[in-house]
Amino acid sequence: MEIGAIFDWDGVVIDSSSHHEESWERLAKEEGKILPVDHFKKGFGMKNEKIIPGFLAWTSDRDEILRMSLRKEELYREVVEERGIAPLPGIVDFLEMLYQAKIPCVVGSSTHRLNIETILDVMGVTKYFPLIVSAEDVSHGKPDPEVFTVAASKIGVEPQNCIVFEDAQVGIDAGLAGGMKVIALSTTHPAEELSGAARIVSRLDVLSMEDLLFILTSS
Repeated sequence: MEIGAIFDWDGVVIDSSSHHEESWERLAKEEGKILPVDHFKKGFGMKNEKIIPGFLAWTSDRDEILRMSLRKEELYREVVEERGIAPLPGIVDFLEMLYQAKIPCVVGSSTHRLNIETILDVMGVTKYFPLIVSAEDVSHGKPDPEVFTVAASKIGVEPQNCIVFEDAQVGIDAGLAGGMKVIALSTTHPAEELSGAARIVSRLDVLSMEDLLFILTSS
């Protein structure tokens, strides 16, 4: 059976939530802006271009939104360089299993491409993700399914034969809206806060190829 594997980035392949939160703090300090207490949790998984004029209400000027968004990602890469980063437990073994089974894998994330490419190279796992769909490739952020439907088309697999790996409710909703099955990770949100996924796991290497086939073929 044809299978496609689509991976969200943060909270699925890596855990850089603290790196992102720190980069927002640094940006707010540079810009002289205030961050709401719950801003990071509410905006997690969404594009900067939606967060800045939306939850944060910092500006509605498109040029300013773009400038701040790009600066935020520069600050994020600085934090990564300072602190370092590692793949989440179990992810490399799981990716190797898919690689050996010749299952096409693709990143589908609202993260900026340079961030993904840089970290893949640093971690030495570039071979698992020859294709990437990033913030620059889509117009609509999650829960819109665009990032995942574009990812499915990139690997040439029909959406109904794709499994999305996600860690946030907004991403689960996007995968389901795209007609895909979703496996959720309880890495950044507790399992009780996640709904709609076919399975919820704490790490991906607990899953076998038989598990994936069962999930795809079950209603």
